[in-house]
Amino acid sequence: MRNNTAQLADSRAESEDQKLPLPALLALATAVFITSLTETLPAGLLPAMSGNLKVSESAAGQTVTIYAIGTALTAIPLTAVTAGWRRKRLLLGAMAGFAVANTVTTVSTNFPLTMVARFVAGVAAGLAWALLAGYARRLAPVHLQGKAIAIAMAGIPIALSLGVPAGTFLGQALDWRAAFLIMTVLTIVLLVWITATVPDYPGQRPERRWPMLRTLTIPGVAPVLFVTLVFVLAHTILYTYIATFLDRLGMGDSIDLVLLVFGAASLVSIWIVGTQINRRLRTLTISSTLLVALAAAILAVLADSPALVYLAVVLWGLGWGGAPTLLQTAAGDAGGESADTVQAMLVTLWNVAMAAGGVAGGILLDMVGSTSFPWSVLVLLMPVLVVAVSARAHGFPAKRASTTS
Repeated sequence: MRNNTAQLADSRAESEDQKLPLPALLALATAVFITSLTETLPAGLLPAMSGNLKVSESAAGQTVTIYAIGTALTAIPLTAVTAGWRRKRLLLGAMAGFAVANTVTTVSTNFPLTMVARFVAGVAAGLAWALLAGYARRLAPVHLQGKAIAIAMAGIPIALSLGVPAGTFLGQALDWRAAFLIMTVLTIVLLVWITATVPDYPGQRPERRWPMLRTLTIPGVAPVLFVTLVFVLAHTILYTYIATFLDRLGMGDSIDLVLLVFGAASLVSIWIVGTQINRRLRTLTISSTLLVALAAAILAVLADSPALVYLAVVLWGLGWGGAPTLLQTAAGDAGGESADTVQAMLVTLWNVAMAAGGVAGGILLDMVGSTSFPWSVLVLLMPVLVVAVSARAHGFPAKRASTTS
């Protein structure tokens, strides 16, 4: 009887160890939500921001670019400098940076000051993005790490499905500054939430440092980083200027609804990815690329039909929603013992692509017009598809090495 009781107690303890710590993961998801929404919020507010700050829409679009530049410039050095720091203190510091930056954005009436605040927010994001995926991994047992990352990354589609449309609505009904003020309030609430529920971990300095160029020689790392760079670039060119694109189609009054549809489809996508990523990372990555390409083709050729625009947006959301989870998981798998370095490189390239997308989109808008955006997406996704399909052995393998049957 005692043996049975002991076995039952051990079984219950083991079961508890295998559960995901949802309060902590949801706090991380909220941090991802704030990070993502702070970055993309101007996409639905460009007309209002440009008018209030007395700059063109293409110039207002650079508020996304400068944010991305801040992240790209600082993700790798900050990750290296803070590798030995306690994780919780680091996360709290990064989120406090968002509170400060969004507050300054709210009260600023000067475009250069707004750009400085956006750069500071980007620096905070560089620290947060390099930290969050690894934090989610450490919170979960090995066989549930993919699901833990999916839960944390759910903040991205929620930001797109609820945050950006809500911010767009507030910008139209009240003032675009109200959206950034709400971000500050939400961040303060999150700081309390993290303090109460997220466990602390020591930093992890690698036993040996891999130079960046040598890291690129690890099988699978280069394909994952290439796909990340070009896929995000393609997405950003269209998403940053989606309000302008829709306005040219005569759908300017439907921006918030279009973004809501996009985000809802993204939520479905991340749910699918969360349930299937351990077994079908390769298939999901290729499918995501094809769905976004199909959406771009519809927008390029058939955008005169509002119904087909909504269809394209659904396909776009289904393709894009799970992409951050797919790419971060692929990077972690490929990096092995250098996973933190690879994650920092991924964050850097992700934001290089965001910055380049904002600049390229602005140039295309001024020189060619918004109708060029979906064609640009199509052209960029061709090499993405080729590399993803080719990286069968490493990068996007048919079966993840870390997956248990």
